[in-house]
Amino acid sequence: MKDFTDEPNYTVELLEGRTTLEDVIDNHIYEQALVEKNAFVVADLGALMRQHVLWRNSMPQVRPFYPVRCNSSPAIIEVLAALGVGFVCANKAEATQVLNSDVAPENIILSGACKQLAHLKYAAKNGISYLVCDNETELCKITRAHPNAKLLLQVSTEPHAEEASMSFGCSLKSCRHLLEMAKELGVQVVGVTFQVPASCKDPEAYTHALSDARCVFDMGEELGFNMSILDVGGGFSGSETQLTQVHAAMKPLLEAYFPLMSGVSVIAEPGSFYVSSTFTLAVNVIGKEVVARDRQDQLQDKLTPNDEPEFLYYMSDGVYGSFVGKLLGGTVPLPSVHKTSMASEELLFSSSLWGPTCDMLDQVVECCLLPELQVGDWLIFSNMASLSYGEPTTLSNPDKPNVYYTIATADWYDMQEAGIPIESTMKNFSLVQYDM
Repeated sequence: MKDFTDEPNYTVELLEGRTTLEDVIDNHIYEQALVEKNAFVVADLGALMRQHVLWRNSMPQVRPFYPVRCNSSPAIIEVLAALGVGFVCANKAEATQVLNSDVAPENIILSGACKQLAHLKYAAKNGISYLVCDNETELCKITRAHPNAKLLLQVSTEPHAEEASMSFGCSLKSCRHLLEMAKELGVQVVGVTFQVPASCKDPEAYTHALSDARCVFDMGEELGFNMSILDVGGGFSGSETQLTQVHAAMKPLLEAYFPLMSGVSVIAEPGSFYVSSTFTLAVNVIGKEVVARDRQDQLQDKLTPNDEPEFLYYMSDGVYGSFVGKLLGGTVPLPSVHKTSMASEELLFSSSLWGPTCDMLDQVVECCLLPELQVGDWLIFSNMASLSYGEPTTLSNPDKPNVYYTIATADWYDMQEAGIPIESTMKNFSLVQYDM
């Protein structure tokens, strides 16, 4: 989903008693029915706190660094900064945004296999020392633009290479060469980073990755580098079950290769883990077509009594808006229907969902089962932050959906108990009671 780059000084509504996120959505749909019926987003900031507590309980020895590219909404950055999370920034714009949220430079990593010289110089000027590097050309560039950098060598993993369809990271052999070259150039190497995608179900992937990381640590220490940081990447989907499985796979290996007495700081990059359940998007049905499909599942020009109808619905938002992540390979979550009068036994029909542009690329969902909808009905897409790939923080989008931030009273009290007073720590928040 497009990140919601709302302006500073935004309002967070405090949900008291039995008020739920669904109540908030219902209320805003009622309001929109009286005006333009624009798409809107409801964000549950309490979800960030709950995920952070889950992380601390499940992975207490691993410090989270949030990849800003997952969703760069100012509210997300401020809440995570207040929780003490570090940040992984892919460019100057992301680094600027994080620094402006009063995050210390030592809590920022500048990633990316190919960084612009201007971005390297910006990092050097602003004290951002930790950089990711995986090739000789990048190392030479860093030596010129940021000679005091502290490098994390990115080691390739087979699952990551397969999912990305291109090579990221360097082999063990290449790591040896880069370490020797860094030694000659006088650049510090302080650790290793790797990526095992959340889609990987093979626990052996972590066995190989952590074994390779240990080898690189040994090579670096042999050359005199102070190897002190291990970044296990961002293979965390947001599911508690998946987190437990990854932790079970990594824990014995971390204890064997990087025990606490080694002094190595272990970090990770949970992106969608934090934000996947934070954003819920509501879109309005603005158009509808009926097409015929015969018993051989072929589309027909005319609908006959023997044909199964298929519905094409056009929505007030599409892939050139909140669903932009689909163009980049993201998966769109299936929607639910906001239809208070819908009967439980209502028939379901094959349906496809489209954005408002009438562009053939603007297909949001190719096929799903929905009851017959009418123009003016609403569809609800949960877990929308998984589609967020970020956009330049300076880009103005006048048609972006309004974002309504909420937090439940229980989550707010949890933040207070954790020593995070919203009013003072998160300077751009204005907390108000939710009014139905």
